[in-house]
Amino acid sequence: MPDLLYIDTSGKTATVAVSRKDQPVLLRRMPDAREQAAILNLVISEALDAAGTALDRLNAIAVCAGPGSYTGIRVGLSTAKGLAFALEKPLMLFNHLDLLAAQYGGQGALVIALKARAGEYFYARYHDDGSIAEPPAHRFEEEIGDPGEEWLLTDEPALLPGARRIQPDTAAGIDMPSWVALAEERFARAAFDDLAYSEPFYLKAAYTTQSKK
Repeated sequence: MPDLLYIDTSGKTATVAVSRKDQPVLLRRMPDAREQAAILNLVISEALDAAGTALDRLNAIAVCAGPGSYTGIRVGLSTAKGLAFALEKPLMLFNHLDLLAAQYGGQGALVIALKARAGEYFYARYHDDGSIAEPPAHRFEEEIGDPGEEWLLTDEPALLPGARRIQPDTAAGIDMPSWVALAEERFARAAFDDLAYSEPFYLKAAYTTQSKK
C-alpha cells in the first residue's frame, strides 16, 4: 500500500496526515489558521518523521483544494504543488464538499450547504450511494430549494429550519478515515491531477453581488 501525505488548510483547523496500508498512521491538527503559512512545512517534516517515513518515500500527495478560506487554500495547495513538483510525485486534489459527503453520506441522500458569506453558500447534492447529483457550486440562499427527504448538512441554523439536518463540526478538521479511503481508491486508479493545471476550488469570486434581474 502507498505512503500518502495529506494537507488541508481550507478551514479553521488545518490537517497534516500520513497514511499507510489504508489507515492514517500519523495525524497533526493546527487549530490556529493564522499560523498555517508559517509552520506548515515544519509540521509536515515533523509528521513524516513521526510516521517513520520521508518525503522521497511518499507515493503521492493529497490536498483539500477548497472551498474555504481563500488564504488557507492557497497556502495548502501551493505547498502540495511545490512538493509534488520537487519530488516528482503524483498530486490528488479533493473538494471539501466531497470529503464531507464521504464522511456523513452513509445516512442517505445528502444536500450540503456551507455558509460562504451572508446569504451565500457552497452547495452540492449527493445520491444515497455517494455519487454526485449536483456538483459543488456557489449558490445564493434563495437558489437552495427544500431538500425534501434528503438530509441537509449545513453550518447555518437559519437555513431551511424544517429540513432533516446534520450539523457538521467545522472546527474539528477533515475526517481522516473517509479521506484515506477516497485517496487510496483514487491512487489505485492512478486518478491524478495535472500539476500544471491544478487550481483551487474557490467556487466563487472574492466579491459577489446578487443579480437584480
